Amino acid sequence: MSAVFTTRLTERFGLDAPIVSAPMAMAAGGRLAAAVSGAGGLGFIGGGYCDADWIDEQFSEAGNGAVGCGFITWALAEREAEAPGLFDAVLARKPAAVFLSFGDLSPFAERAQAAAVPVFVQVQTVQGARDAAQAGADVIVAQGSEAGGHGASRGTFSLVPEVVDAVGARALVLAAGGIADGRGLAAALMLGADGVLVGTRFWASDEALVAPGFRRAALDADGDRTLRSSLPDIARGLKWPEPYTIRTLRNAWTDHWQGVPGGPASAQAQAGYARAVADGDAAGAPGIAGEAVGLIHEVRPAGEIVVRMVAEAQEALGKW
Repeated sequence: MSAVFTTRLTERFGLDAPIVSAPMAMAAGGRLAAAVSGAGGLGFIGGGYCDADWIDEQFSEAGNGAVGCGFITWALAEREAEAPGLFDAVLARKPAAVFLSFGDLSPFAERAQAAAVPVFVQVQTVQGARDAAQAGADVIVAQGSEAGGHGASRGTFSLVPEVVDAVGARALVLAAGGIADGRGLAAALMLGADGVLVGTRFWASDEALVAPGFRRAALDADGDRTLRSSLPDIARGLKWPEPYTIRTLRNAWTDHWQGVPGGPASAQAQAGYARAVADGDAAGAPGIAGEAVGLIHEVRPAGEIVVRMVAEAQEALGKW
């Protein structure tokens, strides 16, 4: 695919499309990342909670594709404090970039810069964007609350131009949250972003590591059937810092536990949640998806999603 939209992102990373796939923990594997990069975007492996063996396996799955690797920064800090070496091992692979979210990025950004690996940083506030720019982020992702997975409270449509105004002269800016088709890409470019970060649309792709049961539930849902909570984190025994909550689909499990003080903290509840996740039981555990789920009506190959988003954005902008 030849470049249709030329932005600072496409020029900096040699892309044909200003589209980046989110490093969704344990869902964005090497095949997905490679498929997005192969179609002209930039794909990321979701390093998540820092399972070194899994990350190695996914880089192998990506083959020779130019892909990046993302981390939950506070989890990476805990991992490095106990068993240092994972982050440097990823840097030694010379990935297309590393992606840091939800924590103090300074020590990791410095190491990435020393290794000449570009740094993406996801933020949820304007001050967070300023801090990321000060720390030397090459690309700042302004994530709105509409996004699936963890996030905070600002909406995408107002956050993105504020971040562009605040730090756009020092770093590239991507829009994230609620973007699943070409209309979202076109809107992001009009807001001043250099491109988009897309999660839920690629979560519902052929290459994503998502159980069929969760995919079916997502195709049946609309954006009204999502919610932000801490329930899945409680069920997994994860101590996520404030103010971050996780957006998932609403289901019988979330409806039940929202009314229970303390949530699913017992060993029995946590074991039941783990079984449901392993079995792809979309009633016993909620799929992790954003409000854009209502724009997704079929599971498609990731490469086709990239091509279609670009074509739709071109058509949308051509109307004006």
